[in-house]
Amino acid sequence: MNDTNPYRVLLYYKFVAVPDAELFAAEHLAYCKSLNVKGRILIADEGINGTLSGTMEQTEQYIAHMRMNPLFADMVFKIDEAEQHAFKKLFVRYKKELVTLRYDKPLDPNTFSGTRLSPKEFHEYLQKEDVIVLDGRSDYEYDLGHFRNAIRPDLETFKEFPKWLRENMADFKDKPILTYCTGGIRCEKLTGVMMSEGFNDVYQLEGGIVTYGKDEEVQGKLFDGKCYVFDERTSVVINQTDEAVVVGKCYHCEQPADVYINCADDSCHLQHIVCEECHETMHGFCSTECQEHVVSVK
Repeated sequence: MNDTNPYRVLLYYKFVAVPDAELFAAEHLAYCKSLNVKGRILIADEGINGTLSGTMEQTEQYIAHMRMNPLFADMVFKIDEAEQHAFKKLFVRYKKELVTLRYDKPLDPNTFSGTRLSPKEFHEYLQKEDVIVLDGRSDYEYDLGHFRNAIRPDLETFKEFPKWLRENMADFKDKPILTYCTGGIRCEKLTGVMMSEGFNDVYQLEGGIVTYGKDEEVQGKLFDGKCYVFDERTSVVINQTDEAVVVGKCYHCEQPADVYINCADDSCHLQHIVCEECHETMHGFCSTECQEHVVSVK
């Protein structure tokens, strides 16, 4: 075990028909509790999508346990070392969809999705002049970091994508379009939506931004800023070269910054990017109003 990073974070998903998924979710929750791991795992009739953290031994045991299940024997695990747990609690829940989309047509990524590109292939495509690069995440994720020249989707939730595509991307239906997201799962559905909407040449980054950043040859090149992640870390470094730049802007002063925090006022909790100086002067609040509100209720 690495003494400096005794914990690991696992990121994984697989689209596969899960018989009696609600029962499986309950059993999986009991297993994860017995293992004492923490994280957020979603289980649906269409598969599993999870992020969890634990010690080296716990995560190895979890992977081995999943490998023993024929449904998940070939599931890919993206692994990050960590100094501590990336989650405070454990959630294992059954959901109707692994990624909430509520699209009016059935989508099965195993049979209908965009062409998958390895990190090396994606990097090569990024440098072509005729491609369109579309960020498959939400606006606040883009603001912290994104691939160079990518289109920023003006939406807060993934289920807004179909409508947004119709209103903003109609002129690009015959162009090659590269899509990407954090770990790959959202693009599995997004590319299916795009193909259903008449986009003819759609690609997706296999394994997402996280896998791209770990590729020894690519080294995260052409990704600017940091990648937003849905755990206590908030963000991770992707570009491992000296070309890395900060693209986020402080909510208060608009100077370059790459740290997301929640407003210290519990009734607000606005998530915003903040620089070190403004974090200190604003004491973690997003506004003087929030600061005054907390003072007034004490």
